[in-house]
Amino acid sequence: MKKEKVEKFWNYFQKVMSVCTLVLFFIVIYSFTASPSKASENRNNYNYEKYAIIGDTIKFPDFRYAAKKAIPAVVNIKTTFTFKNIYYDDFFAPFYDFFKFFGGPSREQTIIGGGSGIIISPEGYIITNNHVVQDANIIIVTLNDNREFQAKIIGNDPSTDLAIIKIDAKNLPYMEFGNSDDIEIGEWVLAVGNPFNLTSTVTAGIVSAKARNINILESADAVESFIQTDAAVNPGNSGGALVDIYGNLIGINTAIATKTGAFIGYSFAIPSNLAKKVANDIINYGFVQRPYLGVSITDINSEIAKKYNIDEIKGVLITAVTPNSAAFKAGLDVGDVILKLDGEEINSASRLVEKINEKNIGDWITVEYKTGNKVKTAKIQLLNKYGDSKPVKREDMTVQSILGASFEKPSPDLMAKLNLDHGLQIINIEGGPLQRAGIKKDFIITEIDHKPINSVEDIEKALKNRKGAVLIEGVYPNGIRAYYAFTL
Repeated sequence: MKKEKVEKFWNYFQKVMSVCTLVLFFIVIYSFTASPSKASENRNNYNYEKYAIIGDTIKFPDFRYAAKKAIPAVVNIKTTFTFKNIYYDDFFAPFYDFFKFFGGPSREQTIIGGGSGIIISPEGYIITNNHVVQDANIIIVTLNDNREFQAKIIGNDPSTDLAIIKIDAKNLPYMEFGNSDDIEIGEWVLAVGNPFNLTSTVTAGIVSAKARNINILESADAVESFIQTDAAVNPGNSGGALVDIYGNLIGINTAIATKTGAFIGYSFAIPSNLAKKVANDIINYGFVQRPYLGVSITDINSEIAKKYNIDEIKGVLITAVTPNSAAFKAGLDVGDVILKLDGEEINSASRLVEKINEKNIGDWITVEYKTGNKVKTAKIQLLNKYGDSKPVKREDMTVQSILGASFEKPSPDLMAKLNLDHGLQIINIEGGPLQRAGIKKDFIITEIDHKPINSVEDIEKALKNRKGAVLIEGVYPNGIRAYYAFTL
């Protein structure tokens, strides 16, 4: 009897719970769907710039406003490169067709590349990565409305991996540079570009870190201080936009951390403040007016702190000071620790380099530094590479500084050994377009764009008013002839 009562009670209890569950379900549904007119009003009037509002309480980041603002200004870039095979010289000229017939390498190779770019003015100036357009023979830009234009390179800066190209068009949609200093770790961002040639692709992520140096730029004066994000970026995204949820351009997508060639978790963008400085200089001067503080610096860790008897692991350590530089004139010395720049605490070398390169030649900065046990403050005027406080004029630049190399005549014995009657040998090479093209020390330049080279003056004449790709021919001391292309 008791067993029957328990079973009846249990059946009753299950029915009651079923009814309660059903009622609760309808209450939840009603809370999200009741008052359709009010919900519709919310969808039409919510703050696009920050949140999507569902019902009256739940808020999520909304990316539609940022996407609508960014997509029209992001373009697709297709490039064509033609390279001369470095293993060919004129000795093999009669056999080119023979090699090609049997599937061997041709004298010239055509490579198709691509990436993204951002329109930064209604007159058609576009910023992109230097590695997207460097050495390109043909650059085709496709706008978001599918119009196509052929672009020309206005200038490039391998030190930051940025370039400016231009198309002949007016009244274009464009993006203004935001303030990358304002972006914070953990903040939502969007990456807009053309991965795998899929146009107008938008991905979302957060800012994972700032002032990252990942050592991917080969230039001796490379400026690496990337914004790191986990927004999906893949081949084709290079040169595209990184924007915050307000649609402000806060970075130029440049690189990915990958072992496969595709996105596996982290991407890196050039901060917009640095990109803006580079873009303005290229448009106004044709090249970047780079300011110099005149110090070599390194991050401080436990090992460095112990070696230099530093009591706190903060700031960046000065390891060398260039004579007659801005830092030298201000009294900074080896062993000093830079703590702040213009009131901002500096705890990484990459951040200090970024801050300096956002400035203009002649700007004054305030540096707080520690020397011994004393903390001092110095007002320092940034100088150009020649030690002057004025912008550099192109006509004042030497060919050695432009190419990042120094030259001298080969010895008579070497000339005779190689059967040369003209040529100029590279005796030092560092951080210029020749090094980036793959040219090594001791290479003897015989021709530039098919013009014989016998002196530095010949190089100056060959490169005078020259823009775009340049062909260099020559020979190494071991007799191997080689051909290289680089971009001025």
